[in-house]
Amino acid sequence: MPEDKKIIGLSWEPKLPSFLFGTKSVSDDKSQNKSENSLIYKPNSELIDGLFVPPNDPKKLNKLLKKQIKDTTGKSWFDMPAPTLTPELKKDLQLIKLRNVIDPKRHYKKGDSKLNSFPKYFQVGTVVEPVSEYFTSRLTKRERKATLADELLSDQSLKVYRKRKVREIEEKSQPGGVDKWKIKGKSSWKRAKQRRH
Repeated sequence: MPEDKKIIGLSWEPKLPSFLFGTKSVSDDKSQNKSENSLIYKPNSELIDGLFVPPNDPKKLNKLLKKQIKDTTGKSWFDMPAPTLTPELKKDLQLIKLRNVIDPKRHYKKGDSKLNSFPKYFQVGTVVEPVSEYFTSRLTKRERKATLADELLSDQSLKVYRKRKVREIEEKSQPGGVDKWKIKGKSSWKRAKQRRH
C-alpha cells in the first residue's frame, strides 16, 4: 500500500481561472497569446506568491499612501469630508449661487459668477428652530420639502414675484412693430391730420 504523506502546516496557492479551453491550432497562436495577455488581470504593483508587497521606491510608496488617505479639509476644519455631488445637491448649490435673484429685498456679496463651479468641501444640514420661535419663523410640515428647490417652488410670495419678473422681461423683449402705427396721444392725431390734407 502506498503511504499517503500528510502535509503539516498551512499552504496556500493562488487559483487562477483557466481562460483557454480545448486544443491550440498552429495558425491562431499569436491571436491566443494576445487574448491571454488581455484577459489576465495584471495590477501595476507586482504580486509575489500571490501577496502584495509594497514597492521599495519611496516615491511610489508615498503615492500609494496618498491614495489611502481620505480627502478631508484637515484638523483645523475638524476633518470635514468632501461629499459626493448628486443632482439634487447640484441644484441646491446653483440656487444658493443665484440667491440674490430669488429675493428682491435682500442683497448679498458678489461671489463666484460661474454657475457650475462648486466648492469641494461643504456640509448640508437642517435648521432646528427653538421652542420660542414656534409661531414666528417656523416652517409648518406642509411647507417643509426634501430639497431647497422644492421649497422655493412651493413658496407663494416667490411665485408672485417670479411671475411679475417674467412678465416684465417678456414685455421688454416683445417686438415693437412700426412706430408710426402706435397710438401716442395727440402726436398720432396730428399725423392723421397731416395725412388727410
